[in-house]
Amino acid sequence: MTESRETMITGTIFDIEKFAIHDGPGIRTTVFLKGCPLRCLWCHNPESQHRAREIFFTPEKCIGCGWCFQACPNHCHQLTADGHRFDRTGCSRCGKCTEQCHAGALELVGREMTADEVLQEVLKDKIFYDNSGGGLTLSGGEPLAQFDFLCDLLPKAKTAGLHICLETCGYAPWRQFERMLPYIDLFLYDIKATDSDRHREFTGAPNTLILDNLRKIDAAGGQSILRCPLIPGVNDEAAHLLAITRLADSLRNVREIHLEPYHPLGIGKNARLGKTSRLPLTEFAEAETVEGWLQFMQQHTNLTVRRS
Repeated sequence: MTESRETMITGTIFDIEKFAIHDGPGIRTTVFLKGCPLRCLWCHNPESQHRAREIFFTPEKCIGCGWCFQACPNHCHQLTADGHRFDRTGCSRCGKCTEQCHAGALELVGREMTADEVLQEVLKDKIFYDNSGGGLTLSGGEPLAQFDFLCDLLPKAKTAGLHICLETCGYAPWRQFERMLPYIDLFLYDIKATDSDRHREFTGAPNTLILDNLRKIDAAGGQSILRCPLIPGVNDEAAHLLAITRLADSLRNVREIHLEPYHPLGIGKNARLGKTSRLPLTEFAEAETVEGWLQFMQQHTNLTVRRS
């Protein structure tokens, strides 16, 4: 008997990026899952934080057609003297308004997909993975926030012959990582702050569990690249940069260290979600600053340090 869609495990996906070249080796497809246990000050994907679907609203795209006013069952959209007003307090995030918004002012963020549906989309580009050493990357948010969905997807992806990367913040029970180990070829492992108190200040949680999981993955033979978001004046002090290199050198299976310089794209996304950014830093990290980080860290490790 064929399993009905109603009984299948689904994941909440907010983006599928084709031809990704910065999320692991080769040409890849990156699948972004909603939900994350951390709340980083600088989060550039705020639409990934909550598992539930959300709605982007870009007022300047609104053409005043009024179709969303008629479609919304809770009357959340109003035309005022100041323009289109979206009252989110009564919004059930059903997405009916977005279906009628042909100007793109309203967009539904997050769709339910089965593992087979995700895999079907990913496998469309398998020839590119095979020719470049690429594959599937799972990102977020935090993919392990949808653990049951991963348990369904990963064995199927591995059977299909895909190289699999998991981008993770590391903040999940070890039993989940342990179960994922046979399927993950490369962990893209976030290191946001090496001091636990500072990590709590920046993300809302200490880093003890994160570092413990990284060491256990390494001891089990799991390959990893350390991915390090760096925000000027926030977490780019020399002590942190040096601690990253020492952490990497203490492990056997870290391949490289990748720096992820701050960019302010999350500010605009927060506004489209009706939220205010907690770190309203509007400037990109300057090239000279990034080069300084790279040179300093490269002087303290034999591993390759590169900009992601």
